[in-house]
Amino acid sequence: MSLLCKVSHRFSSLSLSLSLSLSLSSRRTLHLSSHHFSLAPSPLRLHRKRFAQRRRMASSRLATLVPLCSSAAEHSVADSGASPSPSSSPAQDDEDDFVTGSGYRLPPKEIRDVVDAPPLPVLSFSPHRDKILFLKRRALPPLSDLAKPEEKLAGVRIDGNSNSRSRMSFYTGIGIHGLLDDGSLGPEKEIFGYPEGAKINFVTWSRDGRHLAFAIRFDEEDNTSSKLTVWVADIESGKARPLFNSPDVYLNAIFESFVWVNDSTLLVCTIPLSRGKPPRKPLVPAGPKIQSNEQQNVIQVRTYQDLLKDEYDADLFDYYATSQLVLASLDGTFKLIGPPALYTSIDPSPDEKYVMVTSIHRPYSFIVPCGRFPKKVELWTTEGKVVREICDLPLAEDIPIVSNSVRKGKRSVNWRPDKQSTLYWVETQDGGDAKVEVSPRDIIYMEPAEPLNGEQPEILHKLDLRYGGISWCDESLALVYESWYKTRKTRTWVVAPDQKDVGPQILFDRSSEDVYSDPGSPMMRRTAAGTYVIAKIKKDGDDNTYLLLNGMGATPEGNIPFLDLFDIETGSKERIWESDKEKYYETVVALMSDQTDSTLHLNQLKILTSKESKTENTQYFLQFWPEKRRVQITNFPHPYPQLQSLHKEMIRYERKDGVQLTATLYLPPGYDPSVDGPLPCLVWSYPGEFKSKDAAGQVRGSPNEFAGIGATSPLLWLARRFAILSGPTIPIIGEGEEEANDRYVEQLVASAEAAVEEVVRRGVAHPNKIAVGGHSYGAFMTANLLAHAPHLFCCGVARSGAYNRTLTPFGFQNEDRTLWEATNTYVEMSPFMSANKIKKPILLIHGEEDNNSGTLTLQSDRFFTALKGHGALCRLVILPYESHGYSARESIMHVLWETDRWLRNYCEPNYDVSSSKDTSRNSTTSINSENEKALSASGGGAAHESSEFGELLCTPRSLL
Repeated sequence: MSLLCKVSHRFSSLSLSLSLSLSLSSRRTLHLSSHHFSLAPSPLRLHRKRFAQRRRMASSRLATLVPLCSSAAEHSVADSGASPSPSSSPAQDDEDDFVTGSGYRLPPKEIRDVVDAPPLPVLSFSPHRDKILFLKRRALPPLSDLAKPEEKLAGVRIDGNSNSRSRMSFYTGIGIHGLLDDGSLGPEKEIFGYPEGAKINFVTWSRDGRHLAFAIRFDEEDNTSSKLTVWVADIESGKARPLFNSPDVYLNAIFESFVWVNDSTLLVCTIPLSRGKPPRKPLVPAGPKIQSNEQQNVIQVRTYQDLLKDEYDADLFDYYATSQLVLASLDGTFKLIGPPALYTSIDPSPDEKYVMVTSIHRPYSFIVPCGRFPKKVELWTTEGKVVREICDLPLAEDIPIVSNSVRKGKRSVNWRPDKQSTLYWVETQDGGDAKVEVSPRDIIYMEPAEPLNGEQPEILHKLDLRYGGISWCDESLALVYESWYKTRKTRTWVVAPDQKDVGPQILFDRSSEDVYSDPGSPMMRRTAAGTYVIAKIKKDGDDNTYLLLNGMGATPEGNIPFLDLFDIETGSKERIWESDKEKYYETVVALMSDQTDSTLHLNQLKILTSKESKTENTQYFLQFWPEKRRVQITNFPHPYPQLQSLHKEMIRYERKDGVQLTATLYLPPGYDPSVDGPLPCLVWSYPGEFKSKDAAGQVRGSPNEFAGIGATSPLLWLARRFAILSGPTIPIIGEGEEEANDRYVEQLVASAEAAVEEVVRRGVAHPNKIAVGGHSYGAFMTANLLAHAPHLFCCGVARSGAYNRTLTPFGFQNEDRTLWEATNTYVEMSPFMSANKIKKPILLIHGEEDNNSGTLTLQSDRFFTALKGHGALCRLVILPYESHGYSARESIMHVLWETDRWLRNYCEPNYDVSSSKDTSRNSTTSINSENEKALSASGGGAAHESSEFGELLCTPRSLL
């Protein structure tokens, strides 16, 4: 490289760059007892999670806590959409950007410094709320961790050496802080006694808070992992020791790991001592691979990955997943209970007398993952004696693909948390098929662990929508949730579980899309048995009983979280706490004054809250009633002070059909549009489906939330002097009987057009220098925009997307029609079918081992081939060992380098600074004119413009 090029590179690296999948490093959760509050980025929530799960999680923040450069390019891409001349010279590579001894590249230092910021710890409160664990973590793992051998069996990826899930994250250390009487933190005490360099997993408190149990493993010299051993630590002394006296007892963590049965006993899933070596793959197969449907059953399944392929895979799955349950005491003694089996769940009853044991068994399937294998649920005593079989469900290959379809038979079998040993479950009345019209659709049953002779299960409630979970309180109160995705209807019922003379009453009946009407979820308290129930509240001079409703408080100005005192009899509310509206964003994380099995008094209320601002990291506080005294218990530093003065603004604008849209606009520190002029801009988003325009236009999120920057976040390019438009709403609306995807392209283009017009109107982005990007369904969006709205964007970055919907013929995202039922929609919304229209540069990135349903690596391979076959300016980067999301440091750094290079080559050079202001003046007219041409050429507005809703694992816009 010439000296001039090197100088140019050093200068350009002072600009700033942005990554592509904004993770929620600012959204923290905590962990009470066995539930962790992670101050690390929260895992992305699944878009298709049931309403039940969302309700349960929302009921208590604590209960939901995680259980834990090159030189500047000299050419430009004309705004007409033409590709650069072949004689143009793209950005050159600097030798210093290479990772030593490999082909992996490093992004500019300003990006690396943000990505390599030390991770914050995970917090875990003790059962009595008097101590906090600080679980230490490392930064990004090396690629060698992902390169370890793994088996892909029945939808599960297994590390055969450690006999656990592969690619597990871990903790590096455990610190204990006491909570002093004034609410402040005491000095840290380290857990010690385990070997140095151990990787720590599955940290859980005993019910009395006197001990911790956890598993440890090591890296072996041949880049494999050791097997996991179970350790226990005394909280008072901090000393840890192995649970088992025998060195030959190892944890089997493929499904379950271990649970506390009582304060001094654990039930552990172990590798059977009699297990030999894994089965060897036969050199010659025993016969052909045969699948048959001679019974002519209708079986439609999504494009699942990592499935069993043959009988050898089935044998290997048995080998690794089979566990021997062991009842172990803290004194080191243990005994085997039950036969070896593929146990997937072990759940002790609140009274510590029984264990509900769930296992899977043959016959297995080659077309669905293990979650649909035959499943048996049994009731045992804690000594291992089988009391009775609760159910034995057959293989479930035939669950319809329609939303709200479920498995036949008993499901969601659980213990009532307010009773000693009472079971409840749900049974579908429509055969699990949501297309069947029937009333009731679900029935909830209850019965004691050991029913009397002839005693039949008791019906708790009948539901016309799909069951969505229960929040239990006591014999007189429980809240039952039901919902229906097609109509977005959601209901909350009040029931009296043990009072037959009191009938169920509807408490809330609303649309799940209408966030403005969300009343919040009941706060939960921890019982002495370690379960969680609804907290009842009393206040002076009032005999009524109240609940605490914790809500996000969505408003047209953004979320303003609240805590309401709610009279369940009258429906009246009193707001006893609300977030700051001007500068800070605060949330109620958990109820801390729950160490009683009686009604709580309002004047003794103690809650855990979080507080953050656009530029201040999330901190945690204890608040005490009645004076509402607040004590700060954490003081985490800003993770990237170099970006502390960035500008963040929630903006609103309108789509041409009148739908209100929102986005978060980020501008680099020190930027002044009147002095600096418009910037290059990166738009990063993820579409979402709605049933109504009003709901689609509601504001979600808060302008005061901390600007968390994840390892692959587009906000990284703030350090490269880009404007970032993060999460602009891309609503795909299907009102009434209309299917949203039938007008996907039309609505997608209209939403993108409105977003681009807004940033250009504000003078912060140059119209010829706007790039678009996204991950998964956002990558699908990106490719469609470059195909159908080339006038809006100069280039695109698409990561881990699916581009050909004919490869996912039995539904995708929220589309539950098949390819044969909606052929035009599938074809028209597939960018693969419009590869000949893509003239703007597109960068495709994909993990070689993508395990997400629908987003096979083949999708990017085939799309690149189609693009290349039409002479498109494109680049395909396949990341070895990476899955749907990227985790290894080498991979992430290379993704950032590729993205930065792409943006510098095909985005930054696209305008002349001297003429930028004149160009922006006429941008709106130009955009409108070009859009009319694009819609006309692509059939915009036609009845069958189609859309996709990404893969099964999709990310809510708020998590972008």
